[in-house]
Amino acid sequence: MLSLFPTTLSSSFHPKTLNPNHKPSNLRSLTAIHSNSHHETERNFKFDTGNTFFRHESATGRDLAVLAATLHKKSTGNLRVLDAMCGCGIRSLRYLAEAEADFVLANDANEECNGVIVSNLSSVSSAGEGRWKVSHAVANRVLAEKYVEREFFDFIDVDSFGSDSSFFRMVFDTVKIGGLIYVTSTDGFSSGGHRPDHSLAAYGAYIRPLPYSNEIGLRMLIGGAMREASVLGYQVSPLFSYYSYHGPVFRVLLRVNRGKPPHGIHYRFVGYCESCGHSQAISWVKLGQIKCPCGSDVPDSLVVCGPLWTGPLHCASYLTEMRTLAGEWGWLGDGTKNDLDKLLNRMIEESDPSLPFGYIQLDEIASRAKVNSPRMVTLMSAIQQNGYAVSRSHISNNAIKTNCPMSECIRITKEIQNA
Repeated sequence: MLSLFPTTLSSSFHPKTLNPNHKPSNLRSLTAIHSNSHHETERNFKFDTGNTFFRHESATGRDLAVLAATLHKKSTGNLRVLDAMCGCGIRSLRYLAEAEADFVLANDANEECNGVIVSNLSSVSSAGEGRWKVSHAVANRVLAEKYVEREFFDFIDVDSFGSDSSFFRMVFDTVKIGGLIYVTSTDGFSSGGHRPDHSLAAYGAYIRPLPYSNEIGLRMLIGGAMREASVLGYQVSPLFSYYSYHGPVFRVLLRVNRGKPPHGIHYRFVGYCESCGHSQAISWVKLGQIKCPCGSDVPDSLVVCGPLWTGPLHCASYLTEMRTLAGEWGWLGDGTKNDLDKLLNRMIEESDPSLPFGYIQLDEIASRAKVNSPRMVTLMSAIQQNGYAVSRSHISNNAIKTNCPMSECIRITKEIQNA
């Protein structure tokens, strides 16, 4: 494994802080020390992407990561971060500057990224201060080396491509007990049910096409992590789950603790009836007795997927802390396309434990009811008045999450249109 540090730096800019109450310490200036420079700005930090892969659209996922890392530092007093696939190092830079990490190991398998990473991290702290180190190895190798060296981390970020889940076991061995892992999938084909054999190999879940496939992608990722953690004697709990359409990208923050998952954990199968639109969670003991309550006799109308996580995607109290911190930093209510305030509020609403997995598109309800689609707020209000829980989905703007059965949604929609 190659590890490099800078020996000289030059100065040309001073990044601005977004809020006077949140000023990253030890921020230094930077001029790129390599020829292929491509400067970008994020949260008023100027950095160089060089020839690395970089997406502006991923900024929200990085915002969520920084907020979570900061909360961990505030609650424990310690924050050691391993950025296993760091690219140009923007996440590592922000962990150092905003979350005030004690140490960040910025790793990327591509050694040609070294100049960019070193240059960017040097804008926060000089190499001599010992707050960061750059290495170049495949993720599993650097994780294994740190495990053998008994060097553990509070926060491990693995921003992988596709459905690479091979790093799960080494992540669980390298993260501290009570620590956080931020894992990724960009495999929309598997979550959409188009590669069931692939999803089975990667996450232990056989996935078929469902109308809420983007949520299935998050649940598939959580379920795969849960399965691997259980093998090693750990249990994981999702603190938040974030879907972004670009890619698509599925990102989940998990807390890791010792012990087997509690009895009755939400690791089950999902059934969807194409005839009536009803969804149901199916326990392992019911696998030989699966049928839809509608009694449909249409062949192959019941689609079954799994096993995967069927519990809440988020922890409401944790997200509330994140929102409070984001407010203190001036990150909320900026009116941008990726408004973090709107996202966090929707995720908190989705955290209601009475809400089941999946979401229902308003167009599907209208199609089954054979009426025009009602206004979102009107339908949600009517569902609540009928005694059901309901929220909007952060995954789809035209969808709701509710424990109201599809048949009742259809009835309520018809009543709205006939009123």
